[in-house]
Amino acid sequence: MQGYIINLNKVKDEDLIVTIISKGNLHTLYRFYGARHGTINIGFKIDYEKEDSSKSTISRLKDVVHIGFKWINDYELLKFWQDFLKLFYKHLQDAEELGDFYFVLLDDASSIWGVQNPKRVAIESYVKLLEYEGRLHKEMECFLCSLEIQDRDISIIRAFLPTHQRCSHTLAINKEALNELFINKSSLFMSDKEVDRLWHVLLEGL
Repeated sequence: MQGYIINLNKVKDEDLIVTIISKGNLHTLYRFYGARHGTINIGFKIDYEKEDSSKSTISRLKDVVHIGFKWINDYELLKFWQDFLKLFYKHLQDAEELGDFYFVLLDDASSIWGVQNPKRVAIESYVKLLEYEGRLHKEMECFLCSLEIQDRDISIIRAFLPTHQRCSHTLAINKEALNELFINKSSLFMSDKEVDRLWHVLLEGL
């Protein structure tokens, strides 16, 4: 099976506890340290086998093959990718059965990560996630004061919740550009400064 590594924890003698989003599941597996083992890291897409153990409650990760991306050797792109995938661990760590959505979302994002602005790809992917989970607030109503936002500019806080700029005292984002993002999942009309703001909001957590 295939999956994306979203967390690594070192245990005794360089062994690892590895958390992987696969198609339909979140797997937490044990990987024994060995000289023949290839290096794995957060963000890597791998092909792997899961081996159940009679001696432990956690299954073993085995027969790992790294499925590389064309952009994998670009340090900046890889760093953005790892920062993005780390967010999924905290968000999904208590889940078991996920359905296909999260795996497909990461597959789609990874396929264009090296040809588009990665921050824009992450932001557009996150809006799809919010909509899938029923948490996307398309109504332009301030989360902090509950009044309608009639201003041309709008501010965004964690979970992409809309607010009046005067309520949250954060960077203003063009309302029409935000509507385009929420409705069509496109950041096309956002400036790089607005995209940077949403990227930092995204890093606060899914």
